[in-house]
Amino acid sequence: MAINKDGNTYTFIFAVSMVVVVGAGLAFVYESLKGKQAENQRVKKMMNILGAVNVESTRQDAEAKYAEYIKTDQCVVLSSEGVPIEGVEAFDVDIMVEFKDKNIAVKDRKYPLFVAEIDGEIKYVIPMVGSGLWGPIWGNISVAVDKETIFGARFDHKGETPGLGAEIKMNFFYDQYAGEKISEGGKYKKISVVKDGSGPDPGKVNGITGGTITSKGVEEMMDRTVQVYLNYFNSLN
Repeated sequence: MAINKDGNTYTFIFAVSMVVVVGAGLAFVYESLKGKQAENQRVKKMMNILGAVNVESTRQDAEAKYAEYIKTDQCVVLSSEGVPIEGVEAFDVDIMVEFKDKNIAVKDRKYPLFVAEIDGEIKYVIPMVGSGLWGPIWGNISVAVDKETIFGARFDHKGETPGLGAEIKMNFFYDQYAGEKISEGGKYKKISVVKDGSGPDPGKVNGITGGTITSKGVEEMMDRTVQVYLNYFNSLN
């Protein structure tokens, strides 16, 4: 029997067939690439942590440098009160999920702390995540062995405006944090992002022109996150 290609039935069957074929193809591609995507994310995470202690790396050498500089046996995961949690690997904690998942109460969030050794001195790497103007922002800061002075910082974003909020990932912005104090005498010290050009003053950094909301987002995520780690640092002291 000849098939009427001009009929509605043929059109419907053809459309359904195409949806099934294309859907199956996309599912296959997704599954095939999922492992590679996970690996890329893992390596990128290593690069971000290393960047906070001023160790530059590439996708090719990040794993080797991570093993060289990061003391994985000394890394810990903290509760929201700054108390170590047993049985959880720091690298396995996804801070973006902890921050965005509405099913995770704020008091139940986990906070990884990475320990690095740079030129024979210990540095503590604090990951953080927050909100910019158009989406999530995140970063890592490292603190010197005194547990007070910032050694290095790196920030990044998902969809901030180029030339404006996206500039948080540029060195002219994050370099301002080096040498700033997160605490003195065990008491938390806020680092404010300002618009009046007084950034060189202690406890201040200059915000990005035209990127005020994203700049203040960096301030907020640091303000919210660092205090958790300060509780832990005080317990060590």
